[in-house]
Amino acid sequence: MGSRKKQMADAIKEGKKQIAFAKLNNCPTSPRKMRLVADLVRGERVEKALNILKFSQKEASNRLEKLLLSAIANWQAKNEDASIEDAELVVKEIRVDGGSMLKRLRPAPQGRAHRIRKRSNHVTIVVGANNNTQS
Repeated sequence: MGSRKKQMADAIKEGKKQIAFAKLNNCPTSPRKMRLVADLVRGERVEKALNILKFSQKEASNRLEKLLLSAIANWQAKNEDASIEDAELVVKEIRVDGGSMLKRLRPAPQGRAHRIRKRSNHVTIVVGANNNTQS
């Protein structure tokens, strides 16, 4: 029983070595705006994704570019002997979840007030080595 458990744990550890992730919490951009940029790079190779983010006009692309570079650095820390070019890293998963909301009041006509919701989001990027060739 003990040897099987160890073999299984080693197999899981090897599988996790091929992927790395990075998180960005409480980013002060609405999730809807961030998802527009995230959809552009989902499933792309890392080099192409970095180019897309670098030349995108949206403000969210700067934050996502930094986060993608962090995920690449995390992958490199796990796999010190491997090179990024040989591994053909791919953006396996990119998830944008809603974060906390700051609620503010804005004065409105006739003594009323309108609620302003300043939204934030959480982004998670998972990069991994591409096993099959995909462009």
